[in-house]
Amino acid sequence: MAFREVSVNEIREVLRVWLGVAGLPAPGYRTIAAHCGLDRKTVRRYVEAAQTAGLRRDDDVSAIDDGLVGVVAEAVRPVRPDGHGAAWEQLLGFEEQITKWVAGTDEQRPLTVTKIHILLARQGCVVPYRTLHRFASQRCGFGRKDTTVRVVDGDPGVECQIDFGYLGMLTDAVDGRRRKVYALIFTAVYSRHVFVWLSYSQTLTAVIAGCEAAWEFFGGVFAVLIPDNLKPVIAAADVVNPRFTQGWLDYAGHVGFLTDPARVASPKDKPRVERAVQYVRRNFWDGETFTSLAQAQEAATVWCRDTAGTRVHGTICARPLEVFTAEEQPKLLPVPGVYDVPVFKAVKVHRDFHAEVARALYSLPEQWIGTVLDVRADSELVKFNHRGVLVKVHPRQPVGGRSTDPADLPEHKTGYALRDLARLISACASHGPNIGIYAERILDDPLPWTRMRTVYRLQGLVRRYGAQRVDQACSVSLDLDVVSVTKIASMLERSTETGAAALPRAASQSTTRFARDPSEFTNTPTSLTIITTAAAEETR
Repeated sequence: MAFREVSVNEIREVLRVWLGVAGLPAPGYRTIAAHCGLDRKTVRRYVEAAQTAGLRRDDDVSAIDDGLVGVVAEAVRPVRPDGHGAAWEQLLGFEEQITKWVAGTDEQRPLTVTKIHILLARQGCVVPYRTLHRFASQRCGFGRKDTTVRVVDGDPGVECQIDFGYLGMLTDAVDGRRRKVYALIFTAVYSRHVFVWLSYSQTLTAVIAGCEAAWEFFGGVFAVLIPDNLKPVIAAADVVNPRFTQGWLDYAGHVGFLTDPARVASPKDKPRVERAVQYVRRNFWDGETFTSLAQAQEAATVWCRDTAGTRVHGTICARPLEVFTAEEQPKLLPVPGVYDVPVFKAVKVHRDFHAEVARALYSLPEQWIGTVLDVRADSELVKFNHRGVLVKVHPRQPVGGRSTDPADLPEHKTGYALRDLARLISACASHGPNIGIYAERILDDPLPWTRMRTVYRLQGLVRRYGAQRVDQACSVSLDLDVVSVTKIASMLERSTETGAAALPRAASQSTTRFARDPSEFTNTPTSLTIITTAAAEETR
């Protein structure tokens, strides 16, 4: 028969009944055994041990104190003073071997208790498995030995733990794809009230969207958030000095909370939300069928309020929603305005005086060419910073757009880069009025920017021949209604810009219509004479 250890309360009850209750006659061993659920011989051993310790039958119940019960327990179990039996004593001879099996070696992995139980049986040591498991755990280093403490809850409305958890698959109603669904879970440390935000991704945009929905659900903002080491939140994990991402720091500054991230691979740093992940998956998600993420999110919000919020929590023994409403909600921070999620990145300024941000171009001064700048771009503005100093601000442009500040470009290239015709004409007019008019005539075209190079050639002639000569050549060309920079260049090369070439004139001012004699135009018939061969020979 297996050994059954009698508890302290059972020993106390045996002795109390043996003394008699409420003036009733003292019962015998058999009656006491039936009342206490023990064997008669067991009752006799405890009573005899109590009598040996000085207990008399006419004593009061107060004589049965803790000291007497301890003496009786030690006296009845002398063969097991340490609480262990023969199987334990047998294992003591194999303690060194079991310790090696549990620890493992370079050539062999640590063994399980089941395997150790088999190996011991081969060596003739047959003991119960539970005894071996206790022995390996207590004396040989098997299993976890570290202890933990329960950290007290903070003040109401201060701490909120957040974590992502995978729920399952959902068929997207938009494209019909099967996609993974993640739950961003918010757990109020004090009241255990939870909120669940569903998402297809774990990006910074998804985290901020979940936070915005959580503040609306809770009716306020918690002073301290305790997240896991999420990549959108933590850029570089560290036990003491973690480095946050630029986007998360910007959002935290906008809302007004502090971030106290958990250590890497330390779920005990945020145990409230860790336990909530399983609860959300099993109680809310499992067994449900949703047609879209929006429908699932609506159901999750209702579940958080009506199911998770109204259950009696096992730790606080109260309903989380009631505790939150009464003690936490009045102490939350106010909800700020809607947050415009920005884009943070580092960009390089290229040789064309522009940097690309979100597939749009923005100009910067020449001094920043080749420099990497930090950018913050929201839906309204794009800000460029260098080592914390703001160097340029542009209005946000759509994809494919461009924002160019003329002041950022070299003065002699601004007109060409911006296709500024008025600026180009004004530059030409500064050299001479006729040059300005001539440039305006050149640009008088359905596609004027295609003629800008011609105007630049005209400016080149000014630099080569001087403004006065070019202005004179343009004046002559305008008088003749000839718009050709090539002609202007030819005139300057031949130095004919001071006047037009003389046209040929007649010798006299008389009419020249019938100047020649009419007889010159008369046809006189010529007679034809035939000379024979004989006549020709005579002539010779």
